Order: sequence, then structure tokens, then C-alpha cells
Amino acid sequence: MAKYVFITGGVLSSVGKGITTASLGLLLKARGYHVTAIKIDPYINVDAGTMNPYMHGEVYVTEDGGETDLDLGHYERFLDTFLSKKNNITTGQVYLTVIQRERRGEYLGQTVQVIPHITDEIKRRIREVAQETSADIVLVEIGGTVGDIEGLPFLEAIRQMRMEEGFANTLFVHVALVPILSTTGEQKTKPVQHSVQELRRIGIQPDIIIARSMKPLEEEARRKIALYANLPPEAVFSNPDVEYIYEVPLVLEEQGLADYVARRLGLEQRRPDLSSWRDFVVKIKAASKPIKIAMVGKYTKLKDSYLSIIEALRHASAHLGLRPVLNWYESTAIEQGKLSPRTPVEDNDAVIVLPGFGARGAEGKISVIKEVIESGKPFLGICFGMQLAVVAIARHLAGLEGAHSTEIDPTTPYPVIDLLEEQRHIKELGGTMRLGSYPIKLIHNTLVYNVYGGREIVYERHRHRYEVNPRYLDKLVSAGMEVSGYSLEGGRVEFIELRGYRYFVGSQPHPEFRSRPMKPAPLFTGLLEAATR
Repeated sequence: MAKYVFITGGVLSSVGKGITTASLGLLLKARGYHVTAIKIDPYINVDAGTMNPYMHGEVYVTEDGGETDLDLGHYERFLDTFLSKKNNITTGQVYLTVIQRERRGEYLGQTVQVIPHITDEIKRRIREVAQETSADIVLVEIGGTVGDIEGLPFLEAIRQMRMEEGFANTLFVHVALVPILSTTGEQKTKPVQHSVQELRRIGIQPDIIIARSMKPLEEEARRKIALYANLPPEAVFSNPDVEYIYEVPLVLEEQGLADYVARRLGLEQRRPDLSSWRDFVVKIKAASKPIKIAMVGKYTKLKDSYLSIIEALRHASAHLGLRPVLNWYESTAIEQGKLSPRTPVEDNDAVIVLPGFGARGAEGKISVIKEVIESGKPFLGICFGMQLAVVAIARHLAGLEGAHSTEIDPTTPYPVIDLLEEQRHIKELGGTMRLGSYPIKLIHNTLVYNVYGGREIVYERHRHRYEVNPRYLDKLVSAGMEVSGYSLEGGRVEFIELRGYRYFVGSQPHPEFRSRPMKPAPLFTGLLEAATR
């Protein structure tokens, strides 16, 4: 029988539940337990796929093609595992399923209500993940903040699961902010107290409080939280700000969080093996040689729009003993002439043109890529960044003036990037792109082949509707472009590079989604290695 750990958040959103959940999962896995994690998002969208990154951060893509919350990226990186689209549950999914059942008459004339029908579907989905993964421990993070009206059905569902699964098989962890008054430097526990009261009002008594704060929790604050939360002081843990998120598991381990959870759930006490994780943290903190990377994109005001790329760069940098300095450039500003396209190239050791659909900022990205081609600086273009690299090559090396993607210019005389054939008759936007992990055949003696260690076949995750138009491959190859990887199904162009360049690589898939702290994504390691030469 699986044990369920439910993580809720209080005081405000983005308090750190995702990192806390991932960290607890890592500590339990290090003790030999099979752990999986679920993120519940109370929004009515069916998934994150149609949401603007400014609203929600990056869309994280799973192996099976789920467009999910970015916290699944934290779970996968910390647990070093592959999760499914089923590990992200949304209000939209739940209500859509219940309404479809009602339309089919499966409720046999009942009045369909939030309780029991919506809450039953929530519980079914949680238990389905537990059964399909055969996990010993299922971590369930409830998105949003306690008190949000949209989160109430989920809180009611986990309250019921406490009754149905039993006290010994369920545990409630509440993560809440302890602010510090700037005038006195005092840690204020009243917000946590009110948050716990709100939980109790709906029938949930937390078993553990994890206090988020800028500084470690003071003993007086710990005792006060414990008193008002009706908990022993040893059930209150401190999660202070750290330089790197990868330090959080070690901070919580020092306080005995995982041992406390194991005792509370009646699990065997085991000694954890955190040696490789500690080594990684030492590397990332000790790295001193700076390397400047230009990050060129259209959502640069919210860095979480590119969260997995940032983390992939950290993984690769730690592996090489480098300290990444990320300099952000808004492609729209370049397009509007407010910033020279030379600046990101001249002021940095390497350039990444980031993903991001649509016309806004596209010409700005193309102008930066033109400067990269002329300068020879190491370059990586990801997804749309790769497609615009092909446009730049077509215009400036192959002489195809006016070349473009039909996504941006449907009337372009040279549609070097065009819609995938299977996308031509699709009407709905949600969940209809080419999504998930696909096998890619690498071409011998190419830069990408060597970067991947000479592997014949690699798997990477995709999220796109457009592709390199094969009709123009001969002209592009004659101009110096090399195709270094094709999809096994359909022979689509997956990786491109420029002959004679130190490192000019375009990747149609998103290599960042498979990067792990101890197993950095090869394309990022290759970029940084080239930038140091």
C-alpha cells in the first residue's frame, strides 16, 4: 500500500512548495524508497500548453507528451526519473472527465456535484498514479495557496483520503512563509498561524510545518509556530533562502525531515546515500571561472519562462567547473532598434537563441543569428531558435532573400520552415503539437554526433508544429549547413550545424528537459566547452 504525503502552501503563492516537494522526494529516494510526485494545479486549463509563459512560466514537456507545470521539471531533476502527463492534475482535466461521463449517462440520473463526484475523480487520479508506478511514497503538491476558492475541492479530496487511507498512510506537510520585518529584523509567525487556521477550518491538521524564510528559523519563532499549530517543535522545519536550489535537500536533511516523515509513516529507518548529490553541490558552489552566455528571447522579463534551460546550463557548468553568467536580451527590443544585435554577440562567450513561438521578436532573433554567423561565436538555437537559424542561413548564406517560416510569413517566396504535414488539418490548439520524446538518428562525423559521444540513436523531447522544409535542404547544405540528425519516423530534420564553425548548432527538440544534475545535457556541455576554447 502506498503512503501519501500531501504538500500545501500558505500565505502566498510561489513560496517554494515545488522545491520542497522535490527535495523531500530526493531524501526519501536516497533511503531506497520508490517515490513519485504529483502536481495539482487548480486552474481550469486542461494543461499548461495554451498558457502564455508570462502567466505560468515554462511549459515542461514529459516523455509521453504532456504539457505540464514547471514543477514537474524540478521533480524529474531531483528524483532523476521520468514522469508522465498523469503526474500533473488540473481542475480542467477533472471537470472535463466528469462532464463527459455525465453526458454519456454514466451517473444514472444523479445530480452531479462537487462532492462526491469531483472529489472522487481527484482521488481516482491520485490513486491511479500510485498504482501505475507502484510507488512506496506518493508526494502530492497542491498548487496555489490555502484559502484560494479554486483549491477547495482538492483540499477536500485529500481530507477524505486521510479518512480512507488511514492516519498511518497519510501525512500533511504545510509550507508557509515567515516574513521578516525590515525595521526590526523580527521573524513574524502570525501569517503561518492564520494559514494553519484556514487549513483546520476545512478539516486538515498539518503534521509538519516547513517555514520558508530569508534566514534560518529562530527557536522562538519555531516554538511559537509549534504551539499555535498544535505540533511538537521537532515537527517544525526551517527552509531558508539558499544560493542554489540544490542545497535545499541538504538543509532539510541536516534537520532530520526525512527521518521524521519515515517515523510518522511507520517506514523502516534507513541511512541515505547522498554522496553524489553532495559532490554536485560542492562543484556548483566551488566553480569560479565565469562564462558569459547571451540569452536571447521574447519572455526575458520572466526568467521562469526558460527555467529548464537555466538549470541545464547550471548542470553543464558544474560538470566543467564553470560559473555561468547569464545575460538576458529581449529580442523585441532588438527588433525595434532599441538594442544592437551585435551587443549579445560581442559581450558574451556564447549565444543561445531561446524557444518562443510567434512573430514578435522573431526578426530580432534572426538579426542576432546573422551576427553570430559573421563572428563565429559558439551558438545554440533551441526549437524556434533553431528554425530561425535556418532562416538566417537561407537569407545570408544561401542567398534566398525573403526566406522565412510560414508561421511568420505565409507568403514568403522561400518557406524554408513550414507546417508539419500532419498539422494541416488540426483545428484545436491544446495538446495537438508534435509532443514528447522521439528517437533521432545522428549522422556520423558531425559535431552533434561527437557531442553525444558517438551514439547512433538519441531520444529528446519535442514541442513544435513547424519543421525544416526538405525542399530547400540541397540549397541550405550547399551554403554550408549540415543536417546532423534526422527523426527515425519521417526523416525530419532534428539537428543542424554549420560546417567549419567551432560550435553552431540548432536543435529542433528541447534537450534541456532531459538534463540532470549529474547527467548534463550534451548540447549544453558542448556549447560551454566550445566557449572556453
